[in-house]
Amino acid sequence: MKLRVLFLCTHNSCRSQMAEGLLRFRYGGTYEAFSAGTHPSSVHPLAVQVLSEWDIDISKHLSESVSAYLDQPFDAVVTTCDSAQETCPFFPGAKRLIHHAFVDPSSAAGSDEAILSAFRNTRDEIDRWIQDTFHPREFGVKRI
Repeated sequence: MKLRVLFLCTHNSCRSQMAEGLLRFRYGGTYEAFSAGTHPSSVHPLAVQVLSEWDIDISKHLSESVSAYLDQPFDAVVTTCDSAQETCPFFPGAKRLIHHAFVDPSSAAGSDEAILSAFRNTRDEIDRWIQDTFHPREFGVKRI
Protein backbone atom coordinates (compact mmCIF):
# COMPACT_ATOMS: atom_id res chain seq x y z
CA MET A 1 0.00 0.00 0.00
CA LYS A 2 1.34 3.43 -0.96
CA LEU A 3 1.94 6.18 1.58
CA ARG A 4 -0.35 9.18 1.11
CA VAL A 5 1.12 12.70 1.01
CA LEU A 6 -0.81 15.97 0.69
CA PHE A 7 1.02 19.17 -0.31
CA LEU A 8 -0.66 22.42 0.71
CA CYS A 9 -0.09 25.96 -0.49
CA THR A 10 -2.24 29.05 -0.55
CA HIS A 11 -3.43 28.99 -4.17
CA ASN A 12 -2.43 25.44 -5.17
CA SER A 13 -1.07 26.92 -8.39
CA CYS A 14 2.73 26.48 -8.31
CA ARG A 15 4.67 25.04 -5.38
CA SER A 16 2.22 22.42 -4.16
CA GLN A 17 1.41 21.40 -7.74
CA MET A 18 5.11 21.00 -8.57
CA ALA A 19 5.70 19.04 -5.36
CA GLU A 20 2.83 16.67 -6.19
CA GLY A 21 4.18 16.08 -9.69
CA LEU A 22 7.78 15.67 -8.52
CA LEU A 23 6.91 13.19 -5.76
CA ARG A 24 4.98 11.08 -8.26
CA PHE A 25 7.88 11.30 -10.71
CA ARG A 26 10.57 10.38 -8.18
CA TYR A 27 8.79 7.89 -5.94
CA GLY A 28 5.40 7.09 -7.47
CA GLY A 29 5.80 3.43 -6.60
CA THR A 30 5.98 4.31 -2.91
CA TYR A 31 3.77 7.39 -2.54
CA GLU A 32 0.37 8.60 -3.63
CA ALA A 33 0.61 12.40 -3.96
CA PHE A 34 -2.09 15.06 -3.75
CA SER A 35 -2.11 18.85 -3.57
CA ALA A 36 -4.59 21.47 -2.45
CA GLY A 37 -4.85 25.13 -1.50
CA THR A 38 -6.31 27.15 1.32
CA HIS A 39 -7.57 29.60 -1.36
CA PRO A 40 -7.34 27.58 -4.61
CA SER A 41 -7.10 29.35 -7.95
CA SER A 42 -5.72 27.61 -11.05
CA VAL A 43 -2.56 25.76 -12.01
CA HIS A 44 0.04 28.24 -13.24
CA PRO A 45 1.04 27.63 -16.88
CA LEU A 46 4.74 28.11 -16.08
CA ALA A 47 4.57 25.39 -13.42
CA VAL A 48 3.20 23.11 -16.13
CA GLN A 49 5.92 24.23 -18.54
CA VAL A 50 8.93 23.73 -16.25
CA LEU A 51 7.78 20.26 -15.20
CA SER A 52 7.14 19.32 -18.83
CA GLU A 53 10.85 20.07 -19.44
CA TRP A 54 11.47 16.94 -17.34
CA ASP A 55 8.65 14.97 -19.03
CA ILE A 56 6.36 15.40 -16.01
CA ASP A 57 2.80 16.20 -17.08
CA ILE A 58 0.69 18.20 -14.63
CA SER A 59 -1.38 19.83 -17.39
CA LYS A 60 -4.53 18.00 -16.27
CA HIS A 61 -4.12 18.90 -12.58
CA LEU A 62 -6.82 21.01 -10.97
CA SER A 63 -6.40 23.54 -8.20
CA GLU A 64 -8.40 22.01 -5.36
CA SER A 65 -9.52 23.21 -1.96
CA VAL A 66 -8.03 21.75 1.19
CA SER A 67 -11.58 21.16 2.40
CA ALA A 68 -11.85 18.25 -0.06
CA TYR A 69 -9.18 16.39 1.93
CA LEU A 70 -10.00 17.19 5.57
CA ASP A 71 -11.57 13.83 6.36
CA GLN A 72 -8.94 11.71 4.61
CA PRO A 73 -5.98 9.94 6.23
CA PHE A 74 -2.45 10.99 5.20
CA ASP A 75 0.97 9.73 6.13
CA ALA A 76 2.24 13.29 5.71
CA VAL A 77 0.70 16.71 5.19
CA VAL A 78 3.25 19.21 3.88
CA THR A 79 2.78 22.98 3.83
CA THR A 80 4.92 24.54 1.10
CA CYS A 81 4.42 28.19 2.06
CA ASP A 82 4.24 30.11 5.33
CA SER A 83 0.71 31.35 4.67
CA ALA A 84 -0.63 27.80 4.30
CA GLN A 85 1.14 26.77 7.49
CA GLU A 86 -0.53 29.62 9.38
CA THR A 87 -4.02 28.84 8.06
CA CYS A 88 -3.68 25.08 7.67
CA PRO A 89 -6.58 23.27 9.25
CA PHE A 90 -5.95 20.48 11.69
CA PHE A 91 -5.61 17.10 10.02
CA PRO A 92 -6.60 14.47 12.58
CA GLY A 93 -5.67 11.68 10.17
CA ALA A 94 -2.17 12.99 9.42
CA LYS A 95 0.68 10.95 10.86
CA ARG A 96 3.25 13.69 10.13
CA LEU A 97 2.96 17.43 9.62
CA ILE A 98 5.89 18.89 7.70
CA HIS A 99 6.57 22.52 6.81
CA HIS A 100 9.05 23.72 4.20
CA ALA A 101 8.52 27.15 2.66
CA PHE A 102 9.67 27.46 -0.94
CA VAL A 103 10.12 30.70 -2.86
CA ASP A 104 6.95 31.63 -4.73
CA PRO A 105 7.95 31.82 -8.39
CA SER A 106 4.68 33.51 -9.33
CA SER A 107 5.87 36.62 -7.47
CA ALA A 108 8.99 36.93 -9.64
CA ALA A 109 9.39 40.12 -11.65
CA GLY A 110 11.42 41.05 -14.68
CA SER A 111 11.74 39.67 -18.16
CA ASP A 112 9.95 36.55 -19.34
CA GLU A 113 13.25 34.68 -19.10
CA ALA A 114 13.82 35.89 -15.51
CA ILE A 115 10.36 34.72 -14.48
CA LEU A 116 10.84 31.36 -16.21
CA SER A 117 14.18 31.04 -14.43
CA ALA A 118 12.43 31.65 -11.08
CA PHE A 119 10.04 28.78 -11.84
CA ARG A 120 12.95 26.51 -12.75
CA ASN A 121 14.81 27.44 -9.58
CA THR A 122 11.78 26.63 -7.42
CA ARG A 123 11.25 23.35 -9.31
CA ASP A 124 14.88 22.40 -8.71
CA GLU A 125 14.71 23.34 -5.02
CA ILE A 126 11.52 21.32 -4.51
CA ASP A 127 13.03 18.37 -6.37
CA ARG A 128 16.14 18.32 -4.15
CA TRP A 129 13.97 18.58 -1.05
CA ILE A 130 11.65 15.79 -2.25
CA GLN A 131 14.64 13.52 -2.82
CA ASP A 132 16.14 14.33 0.59
CA THR A 133 12.88 14.10 2.53
CA PHE A 134 10.87 11.41 0.79
CA HIS A 135 13.51 8.97 -0.32
CA PRO A 136 12.07 5.71 1.02
CA ARG A 137 15.12 5.15 3.27
CA GLU A 138 14.84 8.65 4.75
CA PHE A 139 11.08 8.52 5.29
CA GLY A 140 11.26 5.21 7.10
CA VAL A 141 9.77 3.05 4.38
CA LYS A 142 10.87 -0.56 4.63
CA ARG A 143 11.13 -2.50 1.43
CA ILE A 144 10.42 -6.21 1.54
